[in-house]
Amino acid sequence: MKGYTVPLSPRGIANLAPVPPWHYAGTAIAVEFFTDPEAAAATLPEGLTLDPASAGRGVATFIDWQYSSTGLEYLDPARSQYREFFVTLDALHGETPVAWCPYIYVDNDSAMARGWVQGFPKKLGAVHQTRAYAAGGPGTPVLGAGGRFAATASSSGQRIAEASITLAQRVEDPAALMSRPVVNLRHFPSLAAGTHDKPAVHELVMSVMDDPAVADAWAGTAELAFLPARSEELADLPVRRVGAGLHFDLAYTVTDLKTLAS
Repeated sequence: MKGYTVPLSPRGIANLAPVPPWHYAGTAIAVEFFTDPEAAAATLPEGLTLDPASAGRGVATFIDWQYSSTGLEYLDPARSQYREFFVTLDALHGETPVAWCPYIYVDNDSAMARGWVQGFPKKLGAVHQTRAYAAGGPGTPVLGAGGRFAATASSSGQRIAEASITLAQRVEDPAALMSRPVVNLRHFPSLAAGTHDKPAVHELVMSVMDDPAVADAWAGTAELAFLPARSEELADLPVRRVGAGLHFDLAYTVTDLKTLAS
């Protein structure tokens, strides 16, 4: 039996996610927000603490993705294209500033499998965002000053997040948008009787992104709301105020991660 993730199979091409490298490119709409520090702290796993320099700060990000591995998977757009929404919160691992991802939603099963391998707690959702086109015209916003974009996310038919941004100026240092490494929890439970409280895997890990790049980054004003929904806890992070709204393209490759604690 061959393959990287399930299902393993005789030829090894039926698996949800092939062996890395995994290459990503996408367009992001992101909103900086501030929530109650106590609510943010309640989501943190053992090994992380709130960053006192920015307690309660988070970023809500919507991304229109395209993925490929070693086989030009982007030529199969039904498999390689997907959309995603996630939240990160400022935290510390020791003295290292990190971004903790408590909630993330995606509309593609292959992306979900790759996420679980990395520790992203991905759930199925529906994510949509405004797109900009270089041809211009009334059917597209301008990617520049005055351009207006919006994004939404829903889970199980319930809207859970909505955002809008109005661009004002270029971002002077686009690399700063990816300055905090993302920390995740790889958690795979055991099912055998008597072991339900003893997970097979429970690891705090740090994402490793090879060749990260950010381009066409713009910032401006923003609005953001997290909406109550059944079986969801995103709205338990109340948006007290918002900071910058951002629009940018990004790309990176995943081949590795760093285990912080097991």
